[in-house]
Amino acid sequence: MSGAAAHDPHALGHGEAPISERGPASKEIVVAYGFWIFILSDFILFSGFFAAYAVLVKETAGGPSGRMLFDLPLVAWETAALLLSSFACGMAGVAMLARNARWFQVAMGVTAALGAVFLALEVSEFVDLIGDGNGPDRSAFLSSFFALVGCHGLHVTLGLVWLTTMMAQVWAKGFREDIVRRVACFMLFWHALDIIWVALFTTVYLLGAGA
Repeated sequence: MSGAAAHDPHALGHGEAPISERGPASKEIVVAYGFWIFILSDFILFSGFFAAYAVLVKETAGGPSGRMLFDLPLVAWETAALLLSSFACGMAGVAMLARNARWFQVAMGVTAALGAVFLALEVSEFVDLIGDGNGPDRSAFLSSFFALVGCHGLHVTLGLVWLTTMMAQVWAKGFREDIVRRVACFMLFWHALDIIWVALFTTVYLLGAGA
């Protein structure tokens, strides 16, 4: 037995190799770190859209402003659907930790259904605005509005595709380690979309309707 092992038979720290000699980090750490960078870059992307909207919100070119256009009850239903979908997504995470495939699929199915309701209401809002002649080409204000809200809607659409893929993988292969990592990344992405929508609902709809 070496001197280090004799003084530290349970490897409590004296025999530990320096950090520089321990080799590469585990895949779990690398994936989590990389995905956090992606999430932060997405926040930066939305910050640009928010900044553009803040600059152009009063540039209506003589057309209607948010106060005349925004249907707050409809947007409230959108918000409720997305927030409830985030709660269901959290329940799916609990089921995943318990390795309960049935409740995982149920919770993810509810998440998908509520996300689809959110998208349907948003598309309905866009169709009504464009049908009334208030499309993105009407004014700089509406261009920035459609760009910001539409970008969020596109993210939700991609999230739903990702969600159904994760459901299929868990159904086919179970809670394999790599699949659990992917599901955890999806849940982080979905909750981030919730945070962005709360900011969007407050700054665009609530402040716009009261301006």
